[in-house]
Amino acid sequence: MQKNHETELPAGYRAAFTIDAKNKKTGIILNLISIVVMLLIGGAAWLLIRPEDFFENYSLVRNLLFLAAMLAYVVLHELVHGAAYKLLTKRKLTFGLTLTVAFCGVPDVYVYRRASLIAVLAPFVVFTLVFGAAAFLLPNAWDKFYAALLLAVHVGGCTGDLWNTLLYLTRFRDPRTLTRDTGPLQSFYVPEA
Repeated sequence: MQKNHETELPAGYRAAFTIDAKNKKTGIILNLISIVVMLLIGGAAWLLIRPEDFFENYSLVRNLLFLAAMLAYVVLHELVHGAAYKLLTKRKLTFGLTLTVAFCGVPDVYVYRRASLIAVLAPFVVFTLVFGAAAFLLPNAWDKFYAALLLAVHVGGCTGDLWNTLLYLTRFRDPRTLTRDTGPLQSFYVPEA
């Protein structure tokens, strides 16, 4: 059985790439991509679901529930990352929130590619299923639309996770790749040739 992590960086590894979400340029790029994704999905949802006239069916309660669900989602998203990391590494987690990113990390270990990929994708898989199913199954068009908006916020909010995934699928395909995830900073390490 392959180990999920190392407590120290093994000999013969070199730093290959770093993502720093606290870096101003990186934060701006990730957030701009996130906003575009949210607008595209939200616009598609509006066109596909076509909820009734907004002003005739306005519901303050529904809007407040949507805002509460959106805030709860941010916390739940990070908790799902944490649950995956905890199951795979049994190590202490860190959680936080900055102006550009909410995060969960496992800073005191180096996590192998497979385990890191599971932890990175866990919220994307879970909440895409939850919000996608709600957008299709809820009976009221406005409830469907708000579920689709949560899906839009979710996919947009997964921009950094999807970037990590893309890196694992293209640049860091070696199963020996290690990642140190402190939360807003992910450093990738590869074995030297």
